[in-house]
Amino acid sequence: MHRPFDESVRPHPREAAGALPPGGLAPEQVDPAVLSALLGRHGWRRRGGAAGRYGRWTPPGPGAAGTSLLVPENRAFPDSEDLIAEALTALARSAAPSARDVLVGLAVPSDEIRWWRDAPVPESGAAAWPAQEQLRAGARAMLVAGALAARARAGYYGARHRRHAEAALERMLVGPEPGTGRQLTVFVPVETGRTAVTALLRALHAARDAVDYQRATGGMEAFDAAVELGVCQELTEAVVGLVRGSEGVRVALDWSPAAGAPEGFAGRPEPVEFSPGDLPALREAGARYVRDEPSVPVRVTGAVVRMRRSAPGGPGTVRLRVLAGAEVPQVRVALDEDAYRIAGHAHLVGLPIRVSGRLESRGGFRRLTGAQGVVPVQVDEAERDRLMKSLQEHLDFFEEACGADDA
Repeated sequence: MHRPFDESVRPHPREAAGALPPGGLAPEQVDPAVLSALLGRHGWRRRGGAAGRYGRWTPPGPGAAGTSLLVPENRAFPDSEDLIAEALTALARSAAPSARDVLVGLAVPSDEIRWWRDAPVPESGAAAWPAQEQLRAGARAMLVAGALAARARAGYYGARHRRHAEAALERMLVGPEPGTGRQLTVFVPVETGRTAVTALLRALHAARDAVDYQRATGGMEAFDAAVELGVCQELTEAVVGLVRGSEGVRVALDWSPAAGAPEGFAGRPEPVEFSPGDLPALREAGARYVRDEPSVPVRVTGAVVRMRRSAPGGPGTVRLRVLAGAEVPQVRVALDEDAYRIAGHAHLVGLPIRVSGRLESRGGFRRLTGAQGVVPVQVDEAERDRLMKSLQEHLDFFEEACGADDA
């Protein structure tokens, strides 16, 4: 069974579509050429058939005996639709994981990303679960890095753009795993995820080139230039997490046969490989990206969600839920006594505040320094009612105002 990559509850296309024939697709919706391409991609073998009319396909593996599909070459013959309907029914009833992969590719036109992690498998199998978790966590982190690069370019994102990047993963599906933690397939819908996929592919190749340059010359200049191609600390960290404890990792991509390759990319992209010998360069690059990413001047509008100061009077710290001005969910701001009082009054009457300062890279762009110009901001009635309801649900809010500073 496929499942959403973020482990949230989202039905597999086979379940969401109700009764498949049994796969959820009407035969007239299926392009025979796309079906044949998906069968070939997932290891099915063509074993004859009437030339120019149909092909006979058998599944991979030892259970192939006695199982075959007749897939028409095109829709030029009267029985083409019947053959497609029979093929869809056979795929839906097949126990082969590859059959479900083919149905996913038909139901949701998707680019497919595959990870192979060359890690030893103990005879007892005791390490299989940790290996699976490491592979899934690394693959997810890599996809987040691709989604971040699709939205903006930076050497280090921290909390910036994180919500949008993680939301991009919600429609991705994970294929069945062999259970050893050595292989993983993710299906990325073309309609919502291709931008992230192309950004990730470009960044992976740029990272590979930068590592080769560093290992050959000792210089890090290639990593500086690679930022414009999507390489970032989040990507280097993901690669390090995948390679650590293994003999190497390979990442490959197949474009959706229904959509074809995007402009400017090869029809069959070269896989990208990383080995343990690449780890020192990747770690150094990641640390360099964090160290060199500058702070950002911003003017943030946010709702006060927490207040802390060490005494009844004097300066304090507030936490804002960001409404506008910065691509982060929350920021912490140190305020002087007057500004702290303004923030407290604004919260009591259900108003957000606006404040200018610098979003510091240290700590992941979660702290605003040099705060100035704190003022309440008028909002529409619906937003004000929502803010007031939040206050009423947290009546102990200001009991924390005289507590210990959480800085």
